[in-house]
Amino acid sequence: MEDPSPVNSPRRVLILSRKRRGPSSFHDVDDKASGFGLSGQHGPKPGEVYGFVGSITTIVATAIFFIWAYAPEHWLHSIGISYYPSRYWAVAVPTYCMVIIVLGLAFYIGLNFMTTPSPTSLNVVFDEHSRDPQIYSKLNEDDDRPIESISDLDINKINELMFGDLE
Repeated sequence: MEDPSPVNSPRRVLILSRKRRGPSSFHDVDDKASGFGLSGQHGPKPGEVYGFVGSITTIVATAIFFIWAYAPEHWLHSIGISYYPSRYWAVAVPTYCMVIIVLGLAFYIGLNFMTTPSPTSLNVVFDEHSRDPQIYSKLNEDDDRPIESISDLDINKINELMFGDLE
């Protein structure tokens, strides 16, 4: 007897049965048993492989850098390494990178300060997205009034509400 719902989960794949049992001969097969998933690809995803290779490469490069930077020269010569960059670059390159990062952050903050309008500018209060409140004509008290749409409050109205009693 065939299952009335051949797809029980997204992880199942429908395949055509090798034995013809009639006009609708579909069976559900678990993708683990068939050896391939919904995409038809075998093995791990490319992102996983790139991440693994990248992490191993980073660890190996860091180990090589520390050996070059801290191992005495006679140890490097004893294992057959005679050509390598000057030890000056072991200090200079990380220092240059840190200075570039700090200057980039300072430039980014300064650029934000330059593009921000001053607090006394009217651009802080009004812009192209500001909406004036719509005024509806007075209707009879019996009639329903529409709900007011979203709008910005006028700065004079806010000042009057907040500081009106101080005068």
